[in-house]
Amino acid sequence: MSRPPTFAPPPCARARVLRTERGDFAVLDAVPRTPARATALLLPGYTGSKEDFIALLEPLCAAGYRVVAVDGRGQYESEGTDRQESYAQGELARDVLAQAAALDGGDGGLHLLGHSLGGQIARAAVLLDAAPFRSLTLMSSGPAEVVAAQRDKVKMLSEALSVLSMDEVWQAMRALDPPQDADTGDGADMRRRWVAHHPAQLIATGAQLAAEPDRVDELAAVGLPVHVLSGERDDVWPVELFDSMARRLGACRTTIAGAEHSPNTARPQETAKALAAFWDGLPAA
Repeated sequence: MSRPPTFAPPPCARARVLRTERGDFAVLDAVPRTPARATALLLPGYTGSKEDFIALLEPLCAAGYRVVAVDGRGQYESEGTDRQESYAQGELARDVLAQAAALDGGDGGLHLLGHSLGGQIARAAVLLDAAPFRSLTLMSSGPAEVVAAQRDKVKMLSEALSVLSMDEVWQAMRALDPPQDADTGDGADMRRRWVAHHPAQLIATGAQLAAEPDRVDELAAVGLPVHVLSGERDDVWPVELFDSMARRLGACRTTIAGAEHSPNTARPQETAKALAAFWDGLPAA
């Protein structure tokens, strides 16, 4: 899971509730001091939350962008249900469209970004309706299902969540942590986030990651500007798949040196610079 450097938002951001026609969502809303060039809506990945983007907020605000990072339905501080069907990909995609409708992107419009699972949900939203968005960034989010080793991990986690409490699963995962990860000083925050997730959300979205079809050609046909960004290594999808996906999409391609599956937490300054450069280079809204 992504490990944000802190769970405390920077001075440019405030935690608030985004009210939409499909319910309320917890967000971090970061606003630049000068009028925003545009707004970016950021979707976290599997087991993640809006805090995974905390380190991007200040540099993106400094570049002139308003940034809204959101907990999806059943993630961390956003409400959810105990019914797995509530987390079908189409339902989560419609949530994104409702979030977009509730945000005022201003004259610069609205950029959509999804990390990992969030990228596949973002893609589904764009395929339902691309009109609200100026661009789509797929961050460490592949064209189809995750690699076999990750499918096995998702299956094991889902089976555990079916019979154990969230806290019991947390304790089991910590027992398996490498020694260097056992005590990083953020354990209380990470545990609090984990136990707040709805297990039905994790089971349903894990199944999606394990069976997602390749929809790259559908996305290419939409014609929306796309940015494919990843680290130089990734254990969820091979980096070569990101390269080929970008070619199929005619997309901007960025590889962040020194980063793996979460460049947003590993190399936030470089990642923010690449995001702002992509958005700055798009035609005026």
